[in-house]
Amino acid sequence: MLKLHRSFKVAGAGNHPFAGKFFRSTPFLHLEEINSINNENPTNSSTQNLEEQLRQLRILLQQHRIENAKGILGTLIHTSSVSQLYTLFSPSPAKPLFSDLLFSLYLESKLINQAEELYSLLRDDKKFPPLSSFNVFLESLNSLKQYKKTLEVFSDVMNWGIRVDKISYGKAIMSAVKLGDLGKALELIDCMRNGRVGMDKFVYNVVMGGLCKEKRVVEARKLFDEMLERRVARSIVTYNILMDGYCKMGRVEEAFKLREKMKNDNVEPNMVTFNTLLSGLCKSGKMEEANCVVEEMKGYGFVPDGFTFSILFDGLSRCDDVNSSLALYEEVVKTGVKLNEYTSSVLLNGLCKKGRTDKAAEILKKMMENGLIPTDVLFNTILSGYCKEGNMEKAYSTVDDMEITGVKPSCVTFNTLITKFCELGMMEEANEWLRKMLEKPVSPNVQTYNILIDGYGRKREFVRCFEILEEMENNGLKPNVITYGSLINSLCKDGRLLEADVVLSDMISRGVKPNVQVYNMLIDGHCMRGNMTDAFGCLEMLESDAETTLVTYNTLLNGLCKKGKIKEAEELVVHIQLKGFIPDVITYNSLISGYSDAGDTEKCFEMYEKMKASGIKPTINTIHPLIRVCKKGNNGLVLIDKIVEEMSHVDLSPDRVVYNELIHCYALHGEVQKSLAMHIEMVERGIPSDRRTYNYLVMVHLKEGKGQEAKNLVDQMKANNIVPNDETYNILVEWHCKLKDFSGAYIWYREMVDNGLLPVANICNELSSGLREEGKLQEAQIISSEMSSKGIEECNINEDLSAVAKA
Repeated sequence: MLKLHRSFKVAGAGNHPFAGKFFRSTPFLHLEEINSINNENPTNSSTQNLEEQLRQLRILLQQHRIENAKGILGTLIHTSSVSQLYTLFSPSPAKPLFSDLLFSLYLESKLINQAEELYSLLRDDKKFPPLSSFNVFLESLNSLKQYKKTLEVFSDVMNWGIRVDKISYGKAIMSAVKLGDLGKALELIDCMRNGRVGMDKFVYNVVMGGLCKEKRVVEARKLFDEMLERRVARSIVTYNILMDGYCKMGRVEEAFKLREKMKNDNVEPNMVTFNTLLSGLCKSGKMEEANCVVEEMKGYGFVPDGFTFSILFDGLSRCDDVNSSLALYEEVVKTGVKLNEYTSSVLLNGLCKKGRTDKAAEILKKMMENGLIPTDVLFNTILSGYCKEGNMEKAYSTVDDMEITGVKPSCVTFNTLITKFCELGMMEEANEWLRKMLEKPVSPNVQTYNILIDGYGRKREFVRCFEILEEMENNGLKPNVITYGSLINSLCKDGRLLEADVVLSDMISRGVKPNVQVYNMLIDGHCMRGNMTDAFGCLEMLESDAETTLVTYNTLLNGLCKKGKIKEAEELVVHIQLKGFIPDVITYNSLISGYSDAGDTEKCFEMYEKMKASGIKPTINTIHPLIRVCKKGNNGLVLIDKIVEEMSHVDLSPDRVVYNELIHCYALHGEVQKSLAMHIEMVERGIPSDRRTYNYLVMVHLKEGKGQEAKNLVDQMKANNIVPNDETYNILVEWHCKLKDFSGAYIWYREMVDNGLLPVANICNELSSGLREEGKLQEAQIISSEMSSKGIEECNINEDLSAVAKA
């Protein structure tokens, strides 16, 4: 080991006259000139054999005529193989010099494969090139993105005990960062510390950049502080890297503290500094502060560039401030700044997102008049805007404008149109644009077929889905996880779970690995149909194939609760927490709903309080089951009033479901006026009544004995194109029966049956008996016959109807 170390030092210590000069540009001498120097008869290089040329090389090296030797070898590296040159150069004191010169020439000529081959030969002979050459070798590997090879070569040298310098470490650390192996990069930094190799700002900047990219800003900050301890000057690049890390983490205040530290350290900001701070502010929606930074930037003599404006346009778009975006655009026009394609697309996209596509199209036209060369990206932005607005005529004209200006519609262009028609369920139009796409000709890509499969899947046209899948493969395109995921999702929603399982098996057999979303779709499909055994079977497959998510467990939890398996649901929650997941609002809502369906008011509110104590804000879906469970409790009204009060405290506005439940609940507890007040509030909030609302209001009016008002509500339902259902008629028929108004009850009964609805059996029996008592035997006989023909048997009355009857 000691001999190897010494030989390496000799090769790199500058003992040779050519050491450290390999990489200077030196014109190669012709062979005639070389021969003249050696007092030999001129001969043409093309006629000399390789052995003779190598003999001359050996003589030149022994005479330390390095530049002359370099001229000969510079020709040979292009005509002879690495092994020929290295092997045929006979062993002599000049062999190490020859090897070093050959290695450097390969690197200088960008012949990296040959340099790598020579390195292997040297390595086999336990010899190493000079450190300067070695570092250039590492740099060459890095420049070719052979990061893994760079680390292998570096590790090999380290394992042989060769002492390298900070430049070598820098190349290796950069390769580790490029590979995303930050653990290796930090390990190499430790080696530098332990080996007392001086670290420079390059190494710190590279590793800090990698850490910030992975959002490991705390670790990056430690390295930043370490630079001060080791007296390594922190450059503007260092500050910018850490600032950017803070901004991307949303910690803009920390970025501005760094900005102040820069001032104290007398480090002058550059354009990147200001754009980084602007980006952080704009992403946080702090546009006033962003404007202050722009003014400071100008104060330093920097002129906002295209990237600056793209950041500002994006920030204004995030804040939905279209007017300010337009004002900024006008300012840009006045200052004469030419916006590039990227900045223009950010502006146009922001306008289109807010439904101002016409204005975006107008601006694009002006930009083109002012010299902007249009691209398919810009036109596609406008096209997408019109499609989102549903303005298909202007979408078509946008495609025409593209072609008029010489911009060829791209695959994205056609995919945008096909997507829109698939969303609308207009599959014929989608296929028409597919045909136009092929005529252009523009080849459909995987996304095109995925869009079509999803569209036909929504229409439940699964035969066509499979045809498209086959067509896709025939065209040489491999389906991906999105292709199969769309198909599986549609099959699950249609309840075709067996076919979904077959598609999953086909997907796996074709080497396409399902992701967690695909398994979640299957789990949800089985849960929706109460197939909990199959759902947990999918979970087992998922756990062996990919990482589960909280969505996975929430789906299973909801399925268990809907099946009334509360004990199993509670056990699953424990499992979720052991897995390291923190229950969210959906977790709690599922449990509360499960307890509500089980009629366990105490558990419902216990879970509700636990949810709030965990800092989770209730949603409207939290409120629904809480109100439902209060219907049956003795202290239901007290709890309902508490819920309504708490909703106002957390700024949670009731939806129609909540209003319906409140109207119903107050009615069941005899609070008629509160029921009516809830309906008035509902109307004032602009929430339209549905069938359930009307049914509950009919119940409320009947409780007060206001039959005419109840009839008026039914007429109002019909006028609003809301068809009364069996619950509506059962409420009315039963109420008339309780009043002994069997003739009135029969009128509603007749309308109900004529509309194809089936009455509750015991109401039919009561109505039939009442009509017989009044001597209306024919009507009673009709009811008995209809009951028999429709197969209506005696059954228990609905609880809600019982409540009306008692009233």
